[in-house]
Amino acid sequence: MINIFEEFKNRGSVFKDKKSLDHRYLPTHLPHRKDQITSIAKYWIEALNNVTPSDITVYGKTGTGKTAVAKFAMKQLKEAAVGEDVYIKTEYIRCTDYNTEYQIIARLCQQMGRKVPNRGWTKGEILNTFRDIFKKNAFAKNMILIVVLDEIDILLKNDGDGLLYTLTRTNNVSILSLSNYLEFKKDIGTRVKSSLRDREIVFPPYRADQLVDILNERVKLSFKEDTIDDDVIPLCAAIAAKDEGDARYALDLLITAGELADENESNKVFGDHVREAKDRIEYNKITDIILTLPAQQQRVLEAILKLTQKKEEITSGKLYDAYKEVSKGDSVSYRRIFDFINELEMLGIISTNTVSRGRGKGRTNIIALQSDTGILENTLYPI
Repeated sequence: MINIFEEFKNRGSVFKDKKSLDHRYLPTHLPHRKDQITSIAKYWIEALNNVTPSDITVYGKTGTGKTAVAKFAMKQLKEAAVGEDVYIKTEYIRCTDYNTEYQIIARLCQQMGRKVPNRGWTKGEILNTFRDIFKKNAFAKNMILIVVLDEIDILLKNDGDGLLYTLTRTNNVSILSLSNYLEFKKDIGTRVKSSLRDREIVFPPYRADQLVDILNERVKLSFKEDTIDDDVIPLCAAIAAKDEGDARYALDLLITAGELADENESNKVFGDHVREAKDRIEYNKITDIILTLPAQQQRVLEAILKLTQKKEEITSGKLYDAYKEVSKGDSVSYRRIFDFINELEMLGIISTNTVSRGRGKGRTNIIALQSDTGILENTLYPI
């Protein structure tokens, strides 16, 4: 029998190297983010003068280049520090992977060469180990540490602001926080806000023409010559621009379209591959979200689906009645339903709109489904 992998190896492909289409790939040039890179450099330049930089908070929706710019600036600072009379360390932490104060302090210690267990020490033990790193080195230089905390809102929701309290009260530490949400600071207490000397930088969504430039650069690195039809890149850019200017989504569309071309044994990627890629990505994204929802939220979503299929206007009261019917006695309070509605709206699965019923009749929340009913049916009622 022929080895199945040999069979795949012998098939043709539109790709020459997929790595540059990965979200984690750091290109040598970041189109349309020079202003944001310059803003970070303006503060971090202080480190080259042996001064701890101000803390920085970067806001921007998913796919606006926050992580890439932070890593690019870290790389540039490291290069600029070569040959200078300074001792600078930059460390990147993704808060989806390390989401407690202990985990992050332990990870920082490990990245800087200290053997620290992932669990088991007291808070005092691990903080003493961390702060011991900041003693003068053999050349009598104080270390300046710049910590990049990506998706910091996840840390704050999971473990509070204890880490920020620790870092802001440790000499020679500067924090660069990345968040998708402008309001994430509501989870930070007054005592930490007073010592978080942050400067704020906002990343705007990419426009369609900017996404075209980004995709053109990646295509040169990742696809073979003459394998991309003329309408593919503008179409990927236009679809992603409608989805809040998300460069990650644009790259996902491009790589998925290429994979579909390979599956269909086409020697070229066409617009139809992009449209099919959009449907596949949307299906997978919504399915993943729904499957990870708690059971009670799934029931709320099931109630919204049932009311939508009946073509009924969905008010909070009507939704709660439908939810109780779905739950069959295992239901939460009416007040708790509002939390579920807000969370589903944040995920983009539903929308809410407050309408006035006229004088003396008050205002009512109208809930509407924003996802394809077929996807919801297949996920909530698997065969």
